[in-house]
Amino acid sequence: MIFKKNLSVIFTAVFLFAACLLPVSSQSAQNRNFPSGSAGGRTEMGSSVRSLSVPNVDINITRPENGQQVAFSVQLLLLLTVLTLAPSLLILTTCFLRFSIVLDFIKRALSLQQVPPTSVLNGIALFMTLFIMFPVFRTIYSNSLQPLSAGEISIEQAYKEAEAPLREFMFRQTVTITENGRESKYISSFLAMANITEVQKFDDIPTYVLIPAYILHELTVAFKIGIFLYIPFVVIDMVVASILMSMGMMMLPPVQISMPFKLMLFVLIDGWGLLTQQLFVSVMH
Repeated sequence: MIFKKNLSVIFTAVFLFAACLLPVSSQSAQNRNFPSGSAGGRTEMGSSVRSLSVPNVDINITRPENGQQVAFSVQLLLLLTVLTLAPSLLILTTCFLRFSIVLDFIKRALSLQQVPPTSVLNGIALFMTLFIMFPVFRTIYSNSLQPLSAGEISIEQAYKEAEAPLREFMFRQTVTITENGRESKYISSFLAMANITEVQKFDDIPTYVLIPAYILHELTVAFKIGIFLYIPFVVIDMVVASILMSMGMMMLPPVQISMPFKLMLFVLIDGWGLLTQQLFVSVMH
């Protein structure tokens, strides 16, 4: 009985194996019977085909032999650190901070949750920043990066040449013109906190004082613009809410009804164009 079961299992396995090989053998037989005049194929690679060449990367770590090599290693480490902080420097030392905050304010004022996405607003702020900061970046490239790559100046000189246009831009945005001359309460506050009293000209203001003063100034200006953007849309919300209250529709959310009216108002007055123009004017005043 056991022998018969084993024999049936063997026959079943042989049958399945033959069924699998039959299509392959018939297909190979058909492939051998090509029509006359047909081109024959081959699997060998031609002599013109070259293999992929991968470059060899070799890193050697040696001990410094003099102080100059130690200084170069430290400079290289500082340069890599600056490159890792480049996004933060782009946000905090340019007008990107003001643009991103104002665009987020207009999104919240319109009662929009998902449209436009935050990545789109950041992209708009980024390209507007590149548009306005292009003269500064061009000056940095021509006075710092290009001579450094040509070996005409050192890293310290390149840093000073790259720092000067950014310092001038931040100082021009932070300082306001009043009746008594040019004043900046933020620069004065940070100079007082740093116990720096002898400041006669722009070059006497350290960069570590100018950057936080510029950041606070940009936050203040962005929030002022955001308040002015909120006022007309808050009025629309109040009008819609009072109308719903007078009609007895207290269970209906006022924001859901006022949002189409705010969108229509924003589109009719060309809100994106006016907002972009005023942001440009606020920076280039």
